Amino acid sequence: MSGIPVLDISLLNGTPEQQAAFRDDLRRATHEVGFFSLIGHGVPAELIERAYAAARAFFALPESHKLAIENVKSPHFRGYTRMGGERTLGRVDIREQIDIGAERTAVPIDVDTPDYWVLQGPNLWPAALPELREVAEEWIARLDEVGTRLLRAWAEALGAPSDTFDAAFAQPSPYMKIARYPGVEAEQPAQGVGAHKDLGVLTLLSVEDGKAGLQVEKDGEWIDVTPPSGAFIVNIGELLEIATGGYLKATLHRVVSPAPGVERISIPYFHGPALDATIPTIDLPPTLAAEARGVTQDPANPLHAVFGENWLKSRLRAHPNVVEAQHPRLLVGA
Repeated sequence: MSGIPVLDISLLNGTPEQQAAFRDDLRRATHEVGFFSLIGHGVPAELIERAYAAARAFFALPESHKLAIENVKSPHFRGYTRMGGERTLGRVDIREQIDIGAERTAVPIDVDTPDYWVLQGPNLWPAALPELREVAEEWIARLDEVGTRLLRAWAEALGAPSDTFDAAFAQPSPYMKIARYPGVEAEQPAQGVGAHKDLGVLTLLSVEDGKAGLQVEKDGEWIDVTPPSGAFIVNIGELLEIATGGYLKATLHRVVSPAPGVERISIPYFHGPALDATIPTIDLPPTLAAEARGVTQDPANPLHAVFGENWLKSRLRAHPNVVEAQHPRLLVGA
């Protein structure tokens, strides 16, 4: 069992009734749960297989090859994060990963440049594994198409024009991770990654078939999520909560480390707008507006409507070592 709703996006290619049914299911799933499994997405199984092959090849590289592209060498928070090199809620996550974003020229930073522009720039690629770049760029292109379809369906499901979010994504900020969670011997579930909400608009997560570990918070309890074979797990981020006045709610989730002798590889893709884009707010129909719960107010996690501000907030908290190495002026409390 998936533990969360399963939606078939291929219905958007069907009759008007099938399209309407998908939009209604999409609205309901993300209002009530905030997560669902997506099938019928059209991402080729061959690409998924190549992505996991490249992931395993990357993590099998000698440590020196991975550390040659360690994220402390990137002012843009790209590259390899060593095991235990990321934090959630101040606690160390037990995973290693590589972060990959849009391949762009860095923005010159001066006193008048918003701090979040440090997030734009080139990636760090392992010299010994050129196929990683090839598959990552194809992955981002494919998932961008799926994310765009979902956003247009969401807009219509919420009573807005389908192109409501298009302008914010004129120059999008796609981002992906390839993460490996090792098996851990522990009396209590170990923190693969701690409980958090995603900072952007929406996330499309691929997990190796049959691999558990993801848990989603619902009504104060943790639900185990194992998606159908070949499906993507989709969840909304904090910006969609802002866009809908809390009708759609970003949901806490975490990853519990696998048992000893087992590893888990996952590939999350984050569908983000332009760094300087302010997410548009939707004027909900009265029946939906009556069910909007308001945007979460948490002094420890302020939400920002400008995407770059919300993203930078996350990077500063998760990677203090990168901040210290590359941006000491941005150190929290500095």
